[in-house]
Amino acid sequence: MADQGIKSRPIYHPVGLDATGARHLLVVDTPTVPAEGLRPEFGVFPEIWTVAHDGRQPPSPFMAPKGAESETHVFRSVAVLFDNLKLRLAREKMGFRLYAIGSETFLADVQSLGTAAGLSRQEMALAQTGSLSRRIYCVHCRTLTDGAMDNVITCSGCGTSLFVRDHFSVRLAAFMGVVVDAEEPGALPEIETLYP
Repeated sequence: MADQGIKSRPIYHPVGLDATGARHLLVVDTPTVPAEGLRPEFGVFPEIWTVAHDGRQPPSPFMAPKGAESETHVFRSVAVLFDNLKLRLAREKMGFRLYAIGSETFLADVQSLGTAAGLSRQEMALAQTGSLSRRIYCVHCRTLTDGAMDNVITCSGCGTSLFVRDHFSVRLAAFMGVVVDAEEPGALPEIETLYP
């Protein structure tokens, strides 16, 4: 039941510098850059934004010490990183390349921001690391539920038991969840953890 034969699921690959780009920004949802998200010949990213997940971090990023290979900005939360990314993308010009490494939810949000700012899919590179948990869109009440790991979840909006489909909506940046017991109310399939 895990592979439903639906081909909309994004495919991710480790990232490396695109030689055709003039300016490069790598964003990650962790305090350090996960090595499994990088190609062996990745090169040095001139600018990296990370997330410390620490409310004590200053509200604005701070720079790496002079002489470091990369200029690193550390944000206290993903939300603060995204606020700064929106501002950055609004003033970027042709030749900019955006790279992201992290959870699928983080990647979907980065891709949405990039697309809204006018970046093409070829100007962005995404690598999934960490948990395989999914963001689910309830087709019944239109609520997004993050962190789904099972084939059946409870919608955080309407409380409906949803079957997690393998169909991914780029527009919504989420997988589709449909009522699991529509034909026979109360009859749920065996719940399996498929996306740890």
